[in-house]
Amino acid sequence: MFRHAKNLNPLTMSASIRPSSLVVALLATAACQSSHSARSGFLTSYDRLLAPGERVKKSTYRHRDDVASNAVSRVFIEPSVLAPGLETGLSREEKAMVLREVDRQICYEVSERFPIANEPAYDTARVRTAVVDLDSASRTASVASAAGSFFIPIPFLRLRVPGTTGGVAAESELLAPDGHQIAAVAVRRKAQPLGRTRPSLSRAGDALQMAEPLGDAVGASFATKQRAKIKIGKPDPCAKFGPRKNIKRSLGNAVMGRATGLYVPQVAGTGGRDGDEKDARVQPTQDTPHP
Repeated sequence: MFRHAKNLNPLTMSASIRPSSLVVALLATAACQSSHSARSGFLTSYDRLLAPGERVKKSTYRHRDDVASNAVSRVFIEPSVLAPGLETGLSREEKAMVLREVDRQICYEVSERFPIANEPAYDTARVRTAVVDLDSASRTASVASAAGSFFIPIPFLRLRVPGTTGGVAAESELLAPDGHQIAAVAVRRKAQPLGRTRPSLSRAGDALQMAEPLGDAVGASFATKQRAKIKIGKPDPCAKFGPRKNIKRSLGNAVMGRATGLYVPQVAGTGGRDGDEKDARVQPTQDTPHP
């Protein structure tokens, strides 16, 4: 029954693989990815969000008091923190990179819906966020994925090795000036075996790319559809994170991606900075304060 085995050539076999077959296989694998436990203890309340012991099976859980949300006049965004006891293979510098990118994306999205206050005040709502899960990406698998996408191209999509992708999960809440929870969201974004996320030689590469859709989810969860989008003027309330649109970096990121198939944080503008390893938020003794 194996008389034709000698005619099998690995090179011709790989060339004959149909992208559609890979899509089916990778989607099936993606559906089996594990979920993480919820209720880290960071939020002031988990009522109407997640039941005790419930595991996050969906990418987003949210609740919102629409009347209270529409009444918010401005918000102060607290810097994101790492949830107590968070275990991750990322270094302190890499964790600081992810926190900064999460802060940037949340600021961009929330500022398009609410006026931003530079400092907390008695009449100002607050946004609090904790990163509760950080999955690092495999560098070796990323190289293999970049090579595979070159030899087996699928338009607008990238192939990743199942089980080796990274991502980020967070819990965030919008609090009224009196501390009452107006809205809350538990959101997880993970690079999929078949998707638009580029592999990276940085272990934090996937988490950095997933920060943008995470920020989108936070902004959309806190504001109702009745709240009009805000036209960002000058000065930009998120100016400390740099320009919202950096054509030079966007072009460099696109060129690098096309040439290598890889996501490079330093080119994309999400790379490490001097002093990241000393960021107080990524030190082992960090305690997450409650309001």
